[in-house]
Order: sequence, then structure tokens, then C-alpha cells
Amino acid sequence: MSDTNTAGRAQSAPAIELKGISKAFGPVQANKDISLHVAKGAIHGIVGENGAGKSTLMSILYGFYKSDAGEIYINGDLTPIPDSQAAIKAGIGMVHQHFKLVENFTVLENVVLGAEDGAMLKPSLAKARDVLTTLAHEYELDVDPDAVIEDLSVGHQQRVEILKALYRQADILILDEPTGVLTPAEADHLFRILGNLKAEGKTIILITHKLREIMAITDSVSVMRRGEMTATKPTSQTNAQELAELMVGRQVLLQVDKKPASPGAALLRVENLSVRDELGVEKLRNVSFEVRAGEILGVAGVAGNGQSELLEIISGISPADSGKVLINGDAIDIGKTANPNMRRHRGIAHVPEDRHRMGLVMSNMAWENTFLGYQDDPAFEGSFGFMRRENIIEDAKQKIERFDIRPPNPRLKAENFSGGNQQKIVLAREIERNPDVLLVGQPTRGVDIGAIEFIHKQIVALRDAGKAILLVSVELDEILSLSDRVIVMFDGAVAGERDATKTNNKELGMLMAGMAGEAA
Repeated sequence: MSDTNTAGRAQSAPAIELKGISKAFGPVQANKDISLHVAKGAIHGIVGENGAGKSTLMSILYGFYKSDAGEIYINGDLTPIPDSQAAIKAGIGMVHQHFKLVENFTVLENVVLGAEDGAMLKPSLAKARDVLTTLAHEYELDVDPDAVIEDLSVGHQQRVEILKALYRQADILILDEPTGVLTPAEADHLFRILGNLKAEGKTIILITHKLREIMAITDSVSVMRRGEMTATKPTSQTNAQELAELMVGRQVLLQVDKKPASPGAALLRVENLSVRDELGVEKLRNVSFEVRAGEILGVAGVAGNGQSELLEIISGISPADSGKVLINGDAIDIGKTANPNMRRHRGIAHVPEDRHRMGLVMSNMAWENTFLGYQDDPAFEGSFGFMRRENIIEDAKQKIERFDIRPPNPRLKAENFSGGNQQKIVLAREIERNPDVLLVGQPTRGVDIGAIEFIHKQIVALRDAGKAILLVSVELDEILSLSDRVIVMFDGAVAGERDATKTNNKELGMLMAGMAGEAA
């Protein structure tokens, strides 16, 4: 074949073509006979529930895994990708959900790391500085090359990851859940960057669970379900509702269906709560708010602005330095003698932000996790200090049925359930106790879209039963659709409060970024 014909074929071929990709981990078929075309210079979205196989497929493309069967074509050429170095050589870069940066290195050092030109580092750094200046100008990727990574915002760290890929001359860029930790303004800036990359002929694969983003920025979208590719459509010829139904195989309610709140008396009141960490850094600064009966108060903010400390103090996990927490008008202990069991006896239930670290014992069976923290329930107590195991298992079966936990096996270990079903175990344990106050941290983090719908319904039902709910989430859409009122935290303080029906992503985003004056 002539060089001209070869060049013409490469020009007309898709940037990526996967044929018959299959991958199994033991008995689990993660990818099954998947074929995919991604056009050159396009932004292609991939959506699907947890466990659908999206990340496995992209890990095969980037060389983290080797497929059991199938072929990969890059620009029309059959391209074996046994490892990440081969992927980089083929022009593929990947920005992971959890960044792969050395925090005490500078931007420049991180970009050069692994791509040095020789034993002498100084020429590599000088070359990288020049290239970064050019890339920053071309793609709006401005970042100080001499800044230390740990001093940068999450949005700027993400830019460094993109710069790393571009420095290695990537023409195909894979982004895994890129907006999960960004403010709305940072997400908008990222989309401008992706638009600039597309305009320069780069090909982008976007893995995200946010259907609104898929509709806003992609040219085409593929849907995966249970390890198979179920559909690929031009984005202009589909909508969020159809994509959701393709993902789960049934109709899904994307908007939370709830009537206006009828709030009563304040069940939870927080007054001037402050705390410093072991290094003396102020994590909460005079935080005050109240949550009334029959109301959901949403707490918005970029992760790391005091929300976690707030939940841990109210739930009794950590002490505060000063301030008050009142339940039904009575102050509760927030000092070093406080503990979660005391809170449970005062009618406070807690769904923690990290279900693996704080909500479940992953190696224990489901029935053992359904009564954690409630071991002193008389219904579970037997003779001579032993627990009534049969009562606990029967109670677990009822919770599993009411919360549609799958598979419905109380003897299955927690680690063997999907993320959504793990979350349902925690929610069932806490909500079934009929608490006066429910603290919920990141209720749908890493949860399938079908389970999100179910979890939202349970939270709204508890509100309608006259309970007070404090909801912490980094997902602004979730905050706005579930909450009746919203407070925004920035740098450990309350930056503002809004009626959820009278605000929007832009206004909350400015508060999240510390721009209270502009939001006002």
C-alpha cells in the first residue's frame, strides 16, 4: 500500500476502534464483546451504572489491564497496548478521578516526572517550562509552573494532569469523572479547556455519571450496562431521560418528586461551633444554623471546607473546641467525652460520608452491619449477655426487603454488594430507627442512578414524616433538588444561606468559591 493511501486511511479512520473487547475477573465478566468507535476530534461520553464496565474498558485502552479477547485500533492501525507506556506511545493520555501527582513536587517537576530527556534534569525542566507556557496559552491551562502541588486548588491540580498528558503529546485524552471535586466555575472552565482541545483536533473520552454534562459537552455518547455496550448515539439525538433508562433498563425519575416543606420547630440547632485540627488549623469558624422538623437543610461546598468536621462533631465522632449543639432545645455534649452512642439515644442517626471507612465493616455479613451501633436494643438481647442472632437476622431480612437491597441475602459479606446496595444497608440501619434528626453525608456518592432515585425518595419520606435532615453533598444538583434551604460552607465558615427554590448553581458556585460579595 502506498504512503498516500496509508495516510488517507489514517485520516478517515476513527481515532479509536475497539473490536470484541472482553475481560473477566474470575467469575465476573466485566466487559463482554464490546465494540466502540470514537471519531477523531470529537468529545465522546461513556455512561453507565457502577459495575457497568466503563472504567475496566478505559483501563484496557490505557494499558492498566490486558483484555482476554478483542483488538484495539488507533487511527486505523491495530495497536497492542500491553501497558501504559505503550498507550502513551500511541498518543493516549488519561486524567484519573484521583490525581496521580506528587504533592510536594512543583508543577514543573510533576509534568517532567517519567518523561525526562536524559540523566540531567535541568535541560528537561527548561524544555518543559517552554512547552507549558505554549500549552497554557493555547488551551487556557494557566498554572504557575513553580507552584507546589499541595498548595494548588483541586481545579488547578486537574489542569496539571491535563498538561502532563499533553506534554507527552497525547492526541487522545481520557477523563474519568473529571468534575466530581470541582466548583461549578471550575467545571465550566474545564469545559472551555475541553472545547479548546477539541478545536485543535484532540479526541476526548469523558466518563461521567452526570447526564447534564454529557448533554452539554459531548458529540456522541455510549451507554454500558452489565459489562455490555447497549447503545451509542449522537448526543443531539438523545436526552438525559433516555440515557438514564438505557443505563438501568427501566424508567427512572430524574427529578426529585416532593411537595413543599411544612417546617415546624427547630429540632437541631448549632451555635458558634468552632474547632481546630491537631496542627492548630481552624476547620470550623463560628458555624451557626438550625434545622426544623419537616425540613431538609442542604450543606453545599467543595470537599474540605469543614463539612466533614461538622458532621463528625454533631454525630459525636469528634469533639469541638467551642460552641453549642442543641437537640429539641437541650444542649448535648460536644466535648471529649461525647460519643455516637449518646447521640443515638438522643434521636440522632448518621449516614457517614465514607461508608467503607465509617459506615460498614466490609468483611462482615449484611445482617451484622444492619444493627451496628444498636446492639443494646432489647429486641436483640438474649440470655447471659448473648445476642439473639435469629432476631437480628429476621430484622435484617425485613430491612433488605423494604430497602430493595440486592441480592437479598443477609449472609452475604458487605464487600460483595455494589456501592448502591452498600449505601442502602447503611440507610436502612439508620432510617428504620425513626430518628428525630438524620445526618446524611454524600448520600449518593458512587451510587447507581437507579439507587439514587430510591435513596432520594427515602430521604424525602423522612422529611415528610416530620423529621429534620441535615444533608451534606458536593453534588449541587442533588443539593438543589432535595433541599428546602441551603447553606454554603467555605473555609470552615458559613458563606451564605439561600432558599433552595430561589437560587441556582451559579449563585451557589460563587459562594462555594468564596465570592460572597458577587453572589449577593
